[in-house]
Amino acid sequence: MKRWNLVVDVAKCHDCNNCFLSCKDEYVDNDFLPYSLAQPRHGHRWMNIMRKERGRYPKVDVAYLPVPCMHCDDAPCIKAARDGAVYKREDGIVLIDPVKARGQKGVVDACPYGAVWWNSEKAVPQKCTFCVHLLDEGWKEPRCVQACPTGALSIIRADDAEMARIRESEGLEPYLPELGTRPRVYYRNLYRYTKCFIAGSVALRDPDECAEGARVILMDGTRGEIGETTTNNYGDFKFDNLEEESGRYILLIQYPGHEEKKIEVELNTSLNIGTVFL
Repeated sequence: MKRWNLVVDVAKCHDCNNCFLSCKDEYVDNDFLPYSLAQPRHGHRWMNIMRKERGRYPKVDVAYLPVPCMHCDDAPCIKAARDGAVYKREDGIVLIDPVKARGQKGVVDACPYGAVWWNSEKAVPQKCTFCVHLLDEGWKEPRCVQACPTGALSIIRADDAEMARIRESEGLEPYLPELGTRPRVYYRNLYRYTKCFIAGSVALRDPDECAEGARVILMDGTRGEIGETTTNNYGDFKFDNLEEESGRYILLIQYPGHEEKKIEVELNTSLNIGTVFL
């Protein structure tokens, strides 16, 4: 059985909010029974784009994380609902029955991703439906995917074995896997939101210029060498995808004709070590 899956590439999301706006355009003032009642004009973010700034000036980057309903295979909202008010279809889509769910605010509280919203006017919990009413009519993708200008969002319809192969080959991973909900939304380049980096610059004192092509080796106290890079034409280097609060690291910086430099750092969050002079 083929099931729907959403893939989000964090590196391609620029926070343009086209996905959010297309969701509003589709659902505000529009009922799609039996799947959903109209979304309120204000307050709901069925595609909620979170942001995280990493590093310290001038080595700073920003990552955006679109978070819709995860359409979990082991969904806490289904367990929290009464009378089958939340259910999962064979094609993987989790839906809230807007009639049965009336008055069940506990469905909102059950979602660990904060992806279910309370419509106080109609007294129902609401969320992303993957635009199921369109998919059932033969659409190949929901409105948010259609509206994304950078290709950050894509939809995959595949059986579980095929999806497992895609996950492995493309390095896809779920957000907050420790929750154990087995979501059907996967992320590419998630490290740009969940992990941290060590960055810096290398310069030569004589002559006074950037050290392009310097060899920089990253080591930790237990595994030895874990990465190597060379500085660019500005003398900059960066090691990314490191765990926050992961302890002590050693940087070895080598450049022809100059003595090797050794620098020790304690990594808590993304770190700019500044300019290292050789």
